[in-house]
This record gives sequence, C-alpha cells and structure tokens, in this order.
Amino acid sequence: MSCHKEGFKSLAVLLLSFLLTFAAGAVGALASVSAQQTYALIKQPTWAPPAWIFGPVWTSLYVLMALAAWLVWRQRERMRIDIALIVYAVHLLIQALWSWLFFGIGRADLAMLDILILGTIIAWLTFVFWRVDRLAGIFFTPYLLWVTFATILNASLWYLNGGKLPM
Repeated sequence: MSCHKEGFKSLAVLLLSFLLTFAAGAVGALASVSAQQTYALIKQPTWAPPAWIFGPVWTSLYVLMALAAWLVWRQRERMRIDIALIVYAVHLLIQALWSWLFFGIGRADLAMLDILILGTIIAWLTFVFWRVDRLAGIFFTPYLLWVTFATILNASLWYLNGGKLPM
C-alpha cells in the first residue's frame, strides 16, 4: 500500500477510534443526565470528589483510550492485535452500562458487579496494550487507576446508602 493510502487509512482508523470511544461515553452520559443531582442526594464518603470533576476526567480518559486503541491498531503488521481490539470494543459497552446501572436504574449492586468486570478487563487491556505499544500502555494506565478509584467509590456509595440510590 502506498504511503498516502496508508496515511489516510491510519487517520480514518484514528477518527473511528475516537468516534467509538466517545459514542460509548455519550451512551453512558444519557443515563447520567441527572447524575449531579443524584450524586448530591446520596450519602458519600468524605473523600468523594465533587460531581463537576467527573466530566473533565472522563473526557481526558476517553482521549487517551482512543489514542491507545489506535496505537495498538498501528502495530497490526507486527503482531496479532485483533483480540485486543475486540475486547477493547466490548469493554466500551461494559463501561457505558455502568452509568445506566448506577444512575439510570439506581442499582449500585449491579453497577458494582459491572465495574469489577470492567476493572479486570481494563487491567488486562493495559497489560496487553503495554506489550504491543508502550505508549498505548502508558495512555491506558490513568484509566486503570481512575476505574480502580471509582470501584472503591462505588463500593463505598453502595455501603453508605444501604444499596439503594434515589431515583
């Protein structure tokens, strides 16, 4: 393939990576329309971050995630990356589901199960992405750290609110 065609294909895949990643974020955001109000109504640990911080953090993480997936895709000639990218796509669905479980239907218990599965997949993806492309692994690391923190927060909110969230 010519350099021009390869460059165009790479740009198209980069845009697709951003589109898919932010689409998953948008699906989750639909369930989170009243998240700030719900978040303000529930009992929280003293270390819980303010509601306004979640938007900027997730936006930054989505950028890093999309770039990481693209960096992995760029290594397709050097190694098999299809399983990693399929798992990446599936993980986006699981990630979007969390908001629907927690804020959409107020099921902190199911959201906890979801985020435990999600965290496990993210840990695996971080490891695999690191092995494929170091920068991709580095880009995924803040996501792994944030979801680890979010898992602890989810568990705390579930416990402090007796498993019930206001709807």
